[in-house]
Amino acid sequence: MATAQVQVAQAQGNHQAALAQVVQRETDLQSARRRLPRTEQLARDGFLSDQVLEDEHAKLRNLEAALAAARAQARAAEAGVAAARTQVPAAQANVQAMEATLQRIAVELADSELKAPRDGRVQFLIAHPGEIVAPGGRVLQLIDLADVYMTFFLPETVAGRVALGSEVRIVLDAAPQYVIPARVSFVASTAQFTPKTVETASERQKLMFRVRAQIDRELLQRHIEQVKTGLPGVAWVRIDPQAPWPERLALPRQP
Repeated sequence: MATAQVQVAQAQGNHQAALAQVVQRETDLQSARRRLPRTEQLARDGFLSDQVLEDEHAKLRNLEAALAAARAQARAAEAGVAAARTQVPAAQANVQAMEATLQRIAVELADSELKAPRDGRVQFLIAHPGEIVAPGGRVLQLIDLADVYMTFFLPETVAGRVALGSEVRIVLDAAPQYVIPARVSFVASTAQFTPKTVETASERQKLMFRVRAQIDRELLQRHIEQVKTGLPGVAWVRIDPQAPWPERLALPRQP
């Protein structure tokens, strides 16, 4: 843009100089035309030779030719101004094209950068820098540490008495000295066979209802560095909301 504008200014300067040259040539020609009649009269009276008169005529013709050349140069300079001005919109278009290219590159860079939709911890890194990943392919496994729950199973004789929001106390095998408060957030509507990884006190209970106990987000945020996933433990459910918790499951013992 700056270069195009400088070229316009230079072309305008050349045009003004050409116009000044035209004015100078016109002045010289007018002066020569005024002198020519006096020279002719002096030549007729015998005061000047024929050679001097011929020189004046030649000078007049040269000045006429110079004026014509100066006018042609002025027209060329005017055309140069017009041509230089046409470069300004072209330069503006180039600037807009470059800005659009920069925006497109910025979008491509933003699209190529992975951004997690929420805070979490990388559990598995599947793809490494430099590898090619197909569209929709997995890159890593991210765990939301603010959404932690324990899944356990209750027999049908008990599951029907558990309401959503019921209090739960969780004791992990890895930290039996701590009691973690939670609340029931899900109770399955249909029973299923007890998974092999779940031990029950009674072998007669083959059909169990899956229950989920959700841990409070604020509690998880306060201890986010200690949060782990996949840990086994025991979930204690209070069926009667009026019944007190045993001393070993009281909240003052929580971390």
